[in-house]
Amino acid sequence: QGQLVESGGGLVQAGGSLRLSCAASGRMFSRKAMGWFRQAPGKERKFVAARSWSGGSTYYADSVKGRFTISRDNAKNTWYLQMNSLKPEDTAVYYCAGSDNPKDLITGAVEYWGQGTQVPVST
Repeated sequence: QGQLVESGGGLVQAGGSLRLSCAASGRMFSRKAMGWFRQAPGKERKFVAARSWSGGSTYYADSVKGRFTISRDNAKNTWYLQMNSLKPEDTAVYYCAGSDNPKDLITGAVEYWGQGTQVPVST
């Protein structure tokens, strides 16, 4: 049984940066596309970013393009979300997710979810 565990969340000031990590345990993640979602208070969970296993394809929500970068260390079975120029509207619980391909993640067809990590962005 596989597991995804996020870390790196925490309070950050607007304009600051933060890097989230997602450690995957279990062989089923070795060739999965991985991504990130977020859920702001009182709102639906939304797609943030996705990356293919090979790294040849990456996708971002318009709201984070140019500020967030998704990356992956296949040797460590860990992927990351580097978040720069954070804004108060980025405040949310961030979830890592895995599925067969990035487009599944974009449409919300997620096979595996992490437990989430909070990222409050202060003004």
